[in-house]
Amino acid sequence: MAKSRPYVIVSAAMSIDGKLATRTGRSDLSSKRDLIRVHKLRKTVDAILVGKNTISIDDPLLTVRYVKGKNPIRIILDSKGSLSPKSRVIETAKKIPTMLVVSENAPKKVERFISKGVEVIRCGKNKINLKKLLQMLGKRGIKRIIVEGGGTTNWYFFKEKLVDEITITIAPYVLGGSTAISLVEGDGFGEISNSFKLKKIEKIQNEIVLHYVS
Repeated sequence: MAKSRPYVIVSAAMSIDGKLATRTGRSDLSSKRDLIRVHKLRKTVDAILVGKNTISIDDPLLTVRYVKGKNPIRIILDSKGSLSPKSRVIETAKKIPTMLVVSENAPKKVERFISKGVEVIRCGKNKINLKKLLQMLGKRGIKRIIVEGGGTTNWYFFKEKLVDEITITIAPYVLGGSTAISLVEGDGFGEISNSFKLKKIEKIQNEIVLHYVS
């Protein structure tokens, strides 16, 4: 791990066949006990990062619940700046630190989010430059980040070799569907070389949690 950037943890719950959600977008795969585990993890990091599609589909708050702890900074990647101002992360930005990361070519209208308490960061010309973004966050004292997908966001972190740890819950469901989102989308690798080491296996009732490190 480069010292100039935060430690990156990819965290997700997926079906037995590797899907993050059904073809209709249902993603409530985790049990209550696993959700408690996830929120315990959230309170240990400085920031939680997702892509724009996760906000559009799930409209999550990205806060710490079920356990006591400080909310991490919320970071949303949205290169075109097309996020809805009615999203719950935007509506609660004055209470919980929230960053919207867009490309340099995103329209000026994204500045409207500033009045709602959102910090708008331009990073990368046509698309977001993840390496540069992580360096910027590192300079701000952000040391640990959870990436909670979806599949496209996960792909770019793996593609750029920016993942230090993976925590995956395998839920007892089979979802299928060629249009259902997988853990990692994108173009995919042509070679089998992006290897991780298995650090720990947990059993939570009818679920298995796998912990890998780079």
